[in-house]
Amino acid sequence: MVSSLSWAFLRSFVQIQKDTIESVENEFASATENQALKQRIIARISDEGPITFREFTAIALYEPRLGYYCSGRETMGRAGDYLTSPEVSPIFGAMVGRQLREMWEAMGSPARWDVVEAGAGNGTLCRDILRWARQMSPEFFEAIRYLNVEPIPALASRQRELVAHDSLDQKVCWPDEMPDGIKGCVLSNELLDSMPVHRVRVEGGELRELFVDWNGTQFREESREPSTPEIERYFGRLGLVPGEGCTAEVNVAAADWMSRAGAALRSGFILTLDYGYEAEELYAAWRKEGTLLCFYRHNPSNDPYARIGRQDMTSHLDFTSLRHAGEASGLKTLGLVSQSEFLINLGIGEAWAARRDEPSLEERLARRRAVSELVDPTGLGRIKVLVQAKGIDGAALRGLSGIGS
Repeated sequence: MVSSLSWAFLRSFVQIQKDTIESVENEFASATENQALKQRIIARISDEGPITFREFTAIALYEPRLGYYCSGRETMGRAGDYLTSPEVSPIFGAMVGRQLREMWEAMGSPARWDVVEAGAGNGTLCRDILRWARQMSPEFFEAIRYLNVEPIPALASRQRELVAHDSLDQKVCWPDEMPDGIKGCVLSNELLDSMPVHRVRVEGGELRELFVDWNGTQFREESREPSTPEIERYFGRLGLVPGEGCTAEVNVAAADWMSRAGAALRSGFILTLDYGYEAEELYAAWRKEGTLLCFYRHNPSNDPYARIGRQDMTSHLDFTSLRHAGEASGLKTLGLVSQSEFLINLGIGEAWAARRDEPSLEERLARRRAVSELVDPTGLGRIKVLVQAKGIDGAALRGLSGIGS
């Protein structure tokens, strides 16, 4: 028989355990969510009503000082949430450097040649391209003027520190926006797939847009009439819509970016590396849930409402619309290949061979692992590489070998 004192003790013990669990859960939630950012989104919905998914992701990713990319946290690399090709190995920058040098040569090897990298992340690709050029192609290195177009102050600061460490800062400048009259190459690596997207769903044969609301305890989605006629025009230009019951992403911002880049390029190339498909595959009827993915500490999920401000959100590009946007701005499409094909064409296999300055077995094995990772057709190798040009006649680029032959 349990005394009243014992019952009191048990109730107290249970309550302590409950309070401890709730405390741990709250601490975990604070660690994996930016509460100030979450409250800002909730306040926006409270003031204006449900917002588009595009508006939700724009705040979650790019709100000054609070958004995922703007908070100053280390987001990319093996210690971050996701890995891009430059973080795998300097070999990637060397291969891109080879392609840029060939583009420079196709333009007559001018004394000044601009490389304009949009959204340069932590600056690793910029550094590795310039390192390679300085060592392997001094004339090309002297011609390069490298411009990092980076609107996020914390990232621009990291880029400055990185290139200064290698005494490359004199080759790099940071314009506030994409300059006009570019003669050279506009480069982006996994930039466009991180832009905020509209999400749509086909219901009863009608195109609907997903809006985000707050019910007092959690975010929820509801479908409404599209917020802008540009969404219907987008699919009208493609001549298709997603299948019945399908959810899909519409990256209007990526096409707009390509239009601006094409207009800014006077002569030269646009080199775009990113995840995506042609429109018919991206919006195929069997793709029921779209391509939206979130990454936290390299773990993927499809829940954009978890870990707000602490996880990356990305979706695959529609390369058909991207290509058409460039062509409407005066660009000629030279080719679309996988990163695996692109790097193999440029001779990444040569990196497997031992070098005199790198005799150890460990270094050779590490280089081999890096090459395998960069060309893996189920991983980074499936990234697409789109090359477009303006004012260039008959440029046959090694990275696109086999196209049109």
